Amino acid sequence: MSVLTDRFGREHHDLRISLTDRCSLRCTYCMPADGVPWLARSTMLSTEEIIRVARVGVEHGITGIRLTGGEPLLRVDVVDVVSRLTALDEAPEVSLTTNALRLPALAAPLRDAGLARVNISLDTLDRARFQQLTRRDRLVETIAGIAAAEAAGLSPIKINAVAMRGVNDDEVVALTRFAVERGYQMRFIEQMPLDGGHTWDRVQMVTQAEILERLSAEFTLTEVASRGPAPAELWYVDGGPATVGIIASVTAPFCGSCDRLRLTADGQLRACLFSEAEVDTRQILREGGTDDDLADAYRRCLAGKKAGHGIGEPGFHQPDRPMSAIGG
Repeated sequence: MSVLTDRFGREHHDLRISLTDRCSLRCTYCMPADGVPWLARSTMLSTEEIIRVARVGVEHGITGIRLTGGEPLLRVDVVDVVSRLTALDEAPEVSLTTNALRLPALAAPLRDAGLARVNISLDTLDRARFQQLTRRDRLVETIAGIAAAEAAGLSPIKINAVAMRGVNDDEVVALTRFAVERGYQMRFIEQMPLDGGHTWDRVQMVTQAEILERLSAEFTLTEVASRGPAPAELWYVDGGPATVGIIASVTAPFCGSCDRLRLTADGQLRACLFSEAEVDTRQILREGGTDDDLADAYRRCLAGKKAGHGIGEPGFHQPDRPMSAIGG
């Protein structure tokens, strides 16, 4: 089997597939209050097209697929997508990132379809703050969705929070305690310039060092060795086995070990969240292209992958697409 390798020798085994750019929340760090223009439905890949692009990736070394959005559970056939991905030859591990609102209804069917685990976004435990952050009063539903994932045996459950100065940075300890007490894995994320309103300000970003300082005041942290290509750097909490992680994409980038590619809901392959270039698989699919043409699209995408994302460097530009349209 040939492996997808870029010009820096990085092998790529992880594919993030966005199932939709639509979302049921309006998080302030992701999009404006009135949302962003949605992709035209005619431009979005069908399930058959998604499976075909994924299959070619798996045939070239992809071993893990994460379904993202927007909110992937808004796609009406999400269970079928999971089932078909896990039925591929050399089946990849399939996971999903979600806001959990639809998990009470879908956690068990997704598990039965072969979904391995979930990452769930939860930035605050305070109901009023949740409503302010997401512009929706749905914290109770989110907590119910997390419980449904646990009951369905989707494990490990990773809780993701974007740490924001003056917004929720005072909850770093509370969120970690919430996760540790329930056997979940807490992950804090440095806020990145991927918001639809282009209002990101590095000065307002809570850094990894600040998060560690807050956590170390309450817990004994011991660094976990050998993170490999994983985006989160991990620490054992009070001797373990519980861990807390920080995805420090801005202050401690992990680009040198990145093994991820992304497929947007409208069929564009991206080598990096911050890429300014895309390779169109939709055109290949709809003009009768072969599997070899799709494999070549993967290779062309990787040929343009840079050594790093370039945040903070001269000439860096925030992508035109917001996070919701790229896929996390």
